[in-house]
Amino acid sequence: MRVEADMKLDYKDVLIRPKRSTLRSRSEVSLDRTFKFKHSGQTWTGVPIVAANMDTTGTFETAAVLSSMGLITAASKHYTPASWLPQPDAVKANMCASAGTSDADFEKLIKVMGGNPAIQFICLDVANGYSEHFVHHVRKVREQFPTATIMAGNVVTQEMVEELILSGADIVKVGIGPGSVCTTRKQTGVGYPQLSAVIECADAAHGLGGYIVADGGCTCPGDIAKAFGAGADFVMLGGMLAGHDESAGELIERDGKFFKMFYGMSSATAMTKHHGSVAEYRSSEGKTIQLPYRGPLRDTIQDLLGGIRSTCTYVGAATLKELPKRTTFIRVTQQLNHVFSAHDVHVRPNPQAQAATPGEDEDGDEDGAAAPDATETEPKRAK
Repeated sequence: MRVEADMKLDYKDVLIRPKRSTLRSRSEVSLDRTFKFKHSGQTWTGVPIVAANMDTTGTFETAAVLSSMGLITAASKHYTPASWLPQPDAVKANMCASAGTSDADFEKLIKVMGGNPAIQFICLDVANGYSEHFVHHVRKVREQFPTATIMAGNVVTQEMVEELILSGADIVKVGIGPGSVCTTRKQTGVGYPQLSAVIECADAAHGLGGYIVADGGCTCPGDIAKAFGAGADFVMLGGMLAGHDESAGELIERDGKFFKMFYGMSSATAMTKHHGSVAEYRSSEGKTIQLPYRGPLRDTIQDLLGGIRSTCTYVGAATLKELPKRTTFIRVTQQLNHVFSAHDVHVRPNPQAQAATPGEDEDGDEDGAAAPDATETEPKRAK
């Protein structure tokens, strides 16, 4: 046993110090970046924000909106190969085909990639990227898809970032436990403060010609800016993109207000939906919540991109690529003034057509999985 005494930081522990700037307007800031990937040899240009490969955020409806704005969507791995075929190539080009490490996942990935040559990205996603089996799987997928850009994780330390890049990953997913519906830290005691993880892992990745995606922990546009300022090349968002028209998850009406279901992919909800139950040898490491309904996703994306542009003007960064060079973090004890938080005015939009949950058939039942038992009083479902 050993104790590391160095202070490790989260997004809530710092603010970005403003600096002299020659920029006159947020409109002068470019958030586009161009990357050439180490192993795939591919080049991609766009805004390096990624919708997480969760049932509720990694939807084709989300991808249609994000691709039109230059962002990426990591699709839920529970989409069938057939469901990919009708999607436009322009949308597929900004999507990741997601997969786990089982033989069934690998065979499904082969079918998805084989039938959709427009897909450039693969997301290999496991909760624990430290297993030797995962490293071997990354090598196996790289051998099978030599020209695909592979995103793999999750890890939080430099040595594993290096291991995954040397094994064939172009982008390493960084984050264990910071997500809004993740309970890994509570259930296991394992994790790493996200800002420090991003700073340290970015340094390791860039030394080998690789990249990282900061996955989890962002609660507002300022946190996304901090992740980029800390050296993240991409930022992956889950909870910030949930609860919209394009998000999957049941729409619920309660006392005249609308909510949408949002759950972690290691939650009892997800495991019951896709595997019939929580296996006896494990516990749930995620939670299920009801988010206030947020309306169209495009409005939220415009708001967060506006916040990041504003960050850049405060520090004099004309491009997103310049932001880490212009960032100085200061330790703080308080982020916001909450004196009137209870009196915030929230405009609640009326629900529009909602996205379907990946892996469900037209009747709303999961193909091949047992339906979960109703253990709680069900609120009124919106029509």
